[in-house]
Amino acid sequence: MSRLRAIDRLGCVLDLNEVLARLEKSGSEKDRQGMARFGINAEKAFGVRIPVMRALAKEIGKDRALADRLWRSGYHEARILAGMVDDPKSVTERQMEEWVVEFNSWDLCDQVILNLFEKTPFAYKKAVEWHKRDEEFVKRAGYVLMARLAVCDKKADDAVFIRFFPFIKKGVTDERNFVKKAVNWAIRQIGKRNRALNKRTVAFCRELREIDSPSARWIVADAMRELTDEKTIGRLKK
Repeated sequence: MSRLRAIDRLGCVLDLNEVLARLEKSGSEKDRQGMARFGINAEKAFGVRIPVMRALAKEIGKDRALADRLWRSGYHEARILAGMVDDPKSVTERQMEEWVVEFNSWDLCDQVILNLFEKTPFAYKKAVEWHKRDEEFVKRAGYVLMARLAVCDKKADDAVFIRFFPFIKKGVTDERNFVKKAVNWAIRQIGKRNRALNKRTVAFCRELREIDSPSARWIVADAMRELTDEKTIGRLKK
């Protein structure tokens, strides 16, 4: 295994072997087995909890080269950590395409998007491109990006998210669990962005009710429960 130094702001030196050893030591068989119960692919996992990985990422700091080698190691937690320590300013479209096709678990997909991909200049472009793809976790990635951009891009105009509606409509009939949950997530996050978008999203959901699909019915019913809830409306009015 190649060795690479990653020097954090405290002067601590870690190499790839040491990072993997730390992850393995921090894992537990109980947590690894528990991952499977939550639909997480634990085939090549140590059973490390997210807060532990976040602490290690903070210790390492940003390191593009180390992130690449962590990803290529193939270990589940190493790949999540790669998304935490990579520099979004250095990420290329080619890298995003190479990584997304290797997503094999919903948590890996979501963590890489949350920690890295949503912060890149290509986030909106990939949200549109990936929702059209057939691969389950690539398609999920497109809708997760839509959900996360509705949360993190505070300066975006409402029209940006309304333009996602036709893409969401295409996804509501996908019966695959990890896709339909991401579509639902995108609807809810857009609808909770502000009061105006809430009204537009609720109206959009009423249109989606006309679609004869078990997946669409579940997505709409679940989203409407939250978007029309008194607590949600009260928070948005403030």
